[in-house]
Amino acid sequence: MAGYAGITAGYLIRGSRPCLVETGTAASAPVVRAALAALGVGAADLATVVVTHIHLDHAGGTGDIAAMYPGAEVVVHVKGARHLADPSRLMAGARAVYGSALDRLFGELAPVPADRIVALDDVGSIDLGDGRRLDSHYSPGHAKHHVGLIDSASGDLYVGDAAGVYIPETGDLRPATPPPDFDQETALASLRRFAALRPSRLLFSHYGPVTDVDATLARSAEEIDVWVSHTREARAAGMDLDHAVAMVRSRTLSRYAVLGPDADPALAARFERMTGPALNVQGIWGWLDKLETPVG
Repeated sequence: MAGYAGITAGYLIRGSRPCLVETGTAASAPVVRAALAALGVGAADLATVVVTHIHLDHAGGTGDIAAMYPGAEVVVHVKGARHLADPSRLMAGARAVYGSALDRLFGELAPVPADRIVALDDVGSIDLGDGRRLDSHYSPGHAKHHVGLIDSASGDLYVGDAAGVYIPETGDLRPATPPPDFDQETALASLRRFAALRPSRLLFSHYGPVTDVDATLARSAEEIDVWVSHTREARAAGMDLDHAVAMVRSRTLSRYAVLGPDADPALAARFERMTGPALNVQGIWGWLDKLETPVG
């Protein structure tokens, strides 16, 4: 993504019905195909492709992957299904946010044939073969079409962006609170739902597995609260959005080793690309606007 490796993760679940969780961007699709081939998964072998949500860093390659693996079902929450079949509205919205940078960052989401899309309700199940399941649990707050997915055999929980963005090199964790769907209480409720599932590991789409489940989910909730608190403070001080972004970034800088004075600049740049403060504050700002807008 955007020329960086190690920003997004796709996961292969091996078994009699191989399943790919997350495709990454459109530019990631050839990389994913090469990796699957190296693992012995050919064009006719993949049974299922599932995405946690339809943001382009997670699902931008779905149409391309569907074409590469013509026998695979494509699974998504019901609120995202129509956008995979017809991505025009999703792409127009993304282009309004990212402008000319969209092509470099994400590429173009190709449509998925509607008859290959399986739309999940708030709770659903994906057959992995031999009695094994991938159970989905609706987890909005980051996005209204977001699901967490837990493997009935391994206990691994694919958390998408609901638990934030993780940097394995430093153990840093920053929230993912972009517009237009962020909602604090809904996001925190999704984290509580994840904790209640008692997963063995958290598999972050950005980026990699974490075994310290309870502490990581607690940190995820803390990060959301901290960023909301600082954004509220900026608004109360009469700042505009740009100044609020600068203030919140400054106030939270010390929380992340990856942004410290001795950090690797390349790693810091990757972290900022994955979870830039501007989009996070903008998402919180928009949510606060909704809260403060009188009804009627």
